[in-house]
Amino acid sequence: MLLRVSAIVAVGLLLGLLVYGLIAKAPGVSLDQGIADSSPRIAPAMRLPVLAPPEPGPAPPKLRRAIADGSVDLRELQGVPVVINFWASWCEPCRAEAGVLEQGWRQSRADGVAFVGLNMQDLTDDAQAFIDEFGLSYLNVRDKSDEVATRWGLTGLPETYFVDRAGRVVAHVIGAVSADQLRTGIEAARAGEAVSAGSGGDRRSIR
Repeated sequence: MLLRVSAIVAVGLLLGLLVYGLIAKAPGVSLDQGIADSSPRIAPAMRLPVLAPPEPGPAPPKLRRAIADGSVDLRELQGVPVVINFWASWCEPCRAEAGVLEQGWRQSRADGVAFVGLNMQDLTDDAQAFIDEFGLSYLNVRDKSDEVATRWGLTGLPETYFVDRAGRVVAHVIGAVSADQLRTGIEAARAGEAVSAGSGGDRRSIR
């Protein structure tokens, strides 16, 4: 009987360790935990084709150089505070926050902050129509495979991440981002300090 109980306990401990290991390795959990612990994690890798380049005007020189070959590698933007927004044209909350993001970009681009819209689970024509409709003038890239979203631990749309000059994720908003949350995240990215930007507004499940 004692051996049987010991075996059950051992199996339970092994399962517990396995679950813990899977959670610890989940990118989204790790990124958010790093923010909560004030020990921000390095942003997961990202290299994607340009969907729409930023319009002419003030922008970090590294951003201009990064898009020269038609794709963007996040490592090319190291040294620049970056706002990364995951979106899709069919996502109603993404439409609600589009104006907030555009205004935030126009207010901070001259200060050396880069904005990257990351379109996913979408048709190219629909995505381009969305960009045109809302007059988005910041860089947008496209993830056709969802690989980047998976790597970052995305659970829905929209989600916005703030990356500091060292390439660390210092803030994260799940759901439609507000103007106040955008300012808080940008300040964190510029200062290199992890902050809780709070929960965002509405969101949609990934298809």
